[in-house]
Amino acid sequence: MTNAVFIHKADSGYDDLAGIQYHFPKQYLSRVEKTVGDWVVMWEPRSNGGRMAYHTVQKVESIIQDYQNDGYFYAIFDRASELNFDQSVPREIDGLALEQSLRGKDGRAMSGGNSVSAVRLISSREFNDILFYAYPKNLSPMGVNQSVETVDGFEDVQTYFEHPIVERLTKRKFRDAAFRRQVKKAYNATCAMSGLSLKNGGGRPEVEAAHIISVEDNGPDTVRNGLALSGTLHWMFDRGLIGVDEDYSIIISEDKIPKSTVERLIVPDRRLLLPSDASKRPHPTYLKHHREKYF
Repeated sequence: MTNAVFIHKADSGYDDLAGIQYHFPKQYLSRVEKTVGDWVVMWEPRSNGGRMAYHTVQKVESIIQDYQNDGYFYAIFDRASELNFDQSVPREIDGLALEQSLRGKDGRAMSGGNSVSAVRLISSREFNDILFYAYPKNLSPMGVNQSVETVDGFEDVQTYFEHPIVERLTKRKFRDAAFRRQVKKAYNATCAMSGLSLKNGGGRPEVEAAHIISVEDNGPDTVRNGLALSGTLHWMFDRGLIGVDEDYSIIISEDKIPKSTVERLIVPDRRLLLPSDASKRPHPTYLKHHREKYF
């Protein structure tokens, strides 16, 4: 098993489904086979508004053949393992490419060549480096906080650390904390159903991060599987008293919730307040799952 970088762009002609499957030609089969059972990092090039950055980590579960297209295959992801980065990571930090295979003589990332390869195998050290910058305030060498320099908004640690970050990716405590941070940030700490943005005495937002597909049902800890909700609305959502339709309208169990309660808790037009970044809005498949199983 080994780590890798998978390139995916929003306007890809491949049959990719984010968080579910990665479509690729036979030329990359031997590389992808090495990643089965291990973690890969998703890279988005700058096309159609792309981020030109690493942004998500996920584990490859298996490979199946595309029987509709000769010479093509699918990497099937472990859906529950998907985790967004706290911040997108550029391929260069302080003028040095994080992937050694991309470095030119000056250390910067080269254009062309391996940089446009759809699947790039990387070492565990490169994998750790990318994840360190993905969670700069929440990972530190050997779990011990240390003084670091800030470079272009990123915390720069000069010494490589051996602590296996991959172990953190499987820990519920780490994943829950990352999910909460990312959902609250995407929704600007505002409840998506009430429009309220309340803070406690210490300045901490009261809004909570709710999973659309629950962790118990193997829902991923990604922003697109989350909603920022007040405590009461979170409770109601988890119990199927409220849901979200495919057009993002809020649907309510009218026979179970008094009209006066709805008027106090839900925005008047009964439409979800969405993140400005379309890539962070609730995934239709996840909302459908919630409606069919819980609502």
